[in-house]
Amino acid sequence: MTLTLALESSCDESSVALVQDGRSILSSFVHTQLLEHAAYGGVVPELAARAHLERLPALVQAVLAEAGVGPSAIDQLAVTRGPGLAGCLLVGTGLAQGLATAWDRQVLGVNHLWGHVYAARLTEAQLEPPLLALVVSGAHSDLVLMPEHGRFQVLGRTRDDAAGEAFDKAARMLELGYPGGPLLDHAARRGGAGRQPLPIPALPDLGYSFSGLKTALLYRIRDLGGVQRLSPELRDDLCAAFEHSLVEALVRQLNRALTLNPVPEVVVCGGVAANSMLRRRAAEVVGRRARLTIPPLALCTDNAAMIGAAAEYTAPGTLAVDPGLGW
Repeated sequence: MTLTLALESSCDESSVALVQDGRSILSSFVHTQLLEHAAYGGVVPELAARAHLERLPALVQAVLAEAGVGPSAIDQLAVTRGPGLAGCLLVGTGLAQGLATAWDRQVLGVNHLWGHVYAARLTEAQLEPPLLALVVSGAHSDLVLMPEHGRFQVLGRTRDDAAGEAFDKAARMLELGYPGGPLLDHAARRGGAGRQPLPIPALPDLGYSFSGLKTALLYRIRDLGGVQRLSPELRDDLCAAFEHSLVEALVRQLNRALTLNPVPEVVVCGGVAANSMLRRRAAEVVGRRARLTIPPLALCTDNAAMIGAAAEYTAPGTLAVDPGLGW
């Protein structure tokens, strides 16, 4: 049995978790910084780093207390080293290194993107490669093939904004507030996509592009007289139309990728995997061709438990922070 104390601080969630054998969560705490950044309409890196510095040590103590274990029971530490905001990553890695030195334990630098994929293993403990993953997190909208543990092949990725960024910018155009993605998802449930249809982005390869969709929404708002002239019903229809086009773009490429790469397991993960339409449409598209695993909402957004799960297949190595770390 391996007990991993994991830390996540890549953006605006401060999180610590204790994970057993990369499959079971013994304790997990997440402090979200929504209130700290709401006034600015987006994440302010310096404020986020400061919040991590203030919150993480207390979260470590809370996790150990809830699990009823002391430092001597910890076998290893794991921490996100990238991708993410440089200052935020430095806070997490610095604390992890300090604890590892004090407790005489090794610390593993984990890829945040790997963490999102391995979050699915906390949901489905028997999940094994080969698998296909749609990772929609932060600046990433990636289709990746995992032929074996710890090895990833990128099949397609976004050429401009990622899905989450597109949702946030659409929400800003429609003046929905912050955080934009969940608010747009909620408004879309009241609207009708067919009443204000928008184009569905399509590329000949397995990549994504959402710049044209954002422009189409911008022009539609302009043609309707500007955002201040939109009725609540019309605003909801635009939310539904934008969500429909973006989600259809995601799942159509997922469908193509699965057809070209038949595998028994499919994972949809990352913050945008919390979107209700994406969860439903992914299930419809995958159907019976493979087993689909989508983590519960708490494991879609950034959390330390997924870092602890990915640590099981992360080789010891550099802890150097890499904000632009890829697969």
